[in-house]
Amino acid sequence: MKPTLFVLAAGMGSRYGGLKQLDGLGPNGETIMDYSIYDAIRSGFGKVVFVIRRSFEQDFRDKIIKKYQGQIAVELVFQELDHLPKGFVVNPERSKPWGTNHAVMMGKDVIKEPFAVINADDFYGRESFKVLADYLLTMQGKQNDYCMIGYRVGNTLSESGSVARGVCEKDDKGCLSSVVERTFVVRDSDGQIKYKDYKETMQPLEENTPVSMNMWGFTPEYFQYSENDFSIFLEENKENLKAEFFIPLVVNNLIVSKKVTVKVLDTSSKWFGVTYAEDREGVVQKIHALIEAGEYPAKLW
Repeated sequence: MKPTLFVLAAGMGSRYGGLKQLDGLGPNGETIMDYSIYDAIRSGFGKVVFVIRRSFEQDFRDKIIKKYQGQIAVELVFQELDHLPKGFVVNPERSKPWGTNHAVMMGKDVIKEPFAVINADDFYGRESFKVLADYLLTMQGKQNDYCMIGYRVGNTLSESGSVARGVCEKDDKGCLSSVVERTFVVRDSDGQIKYKDYKETMQPLEENTPVSMNMWGFTPEYFQYSENDFSIFLEENKENLKAEFFIPLVVNNLIVSKKVTVKVLDTSSKWFGVTYAEDREGVVQKIHALIEAGEYPAKLW
């Protein structure tokens, strides 16, 4: 069975000011997400599942899904604030979504095979999809044997300012031992990569240090682990209107409790995205360069 690509797109409407402004960065109006779907298809994925908010379902079907018809099977699932375990209710003062792992939980009823998770608005690169698809095929029929693409931090920085990155530690078998969120990572004027530690001190970071860009591989029992942890999370954060249930939180819990292993897969792909408005033109140029190099056709669909 071919693996599934699960695309986290529930924040898309708010970030882009509505889907009408979904940014076309390719020469024929292609979005970053279009390149991800194209790479997934040629890497061997058999289905794409998008998680969105129900409020822009029709817009999404008309503007996004229509272009993939005949290319790959597509399903939609919905993330809403009131999708909570039995016994929990939403605080009426909360408006913030529950976070990336809550979004992942919405796929439980439609995903029964090994699956990848990505963000809708990150450019991950052709090699990363191939590496991930190949590993997901080895996960067929297994449980508790996960993976993530570990980008080399030097390939993930913005020229316009600092970025937040999940810095990864690996054990001697190449499996993830921890992910630490560093909220200020930057390349300084001397070309050295540094991050700000909890004491606000700048510390060096080696160029090829693996970081998580939210590109994961799981098998379906991950949904049950997530539900268990989400109930605990809700209990612990009753008074916190901004707490978010992130993927690394669940993964770290599973690693610490020795329930799973997470293989860190290296990629030479360069990640890019529009972290700052000033990044946009650079992204357009990078896509153009990839087309010139023959990585992508000028018109995807």
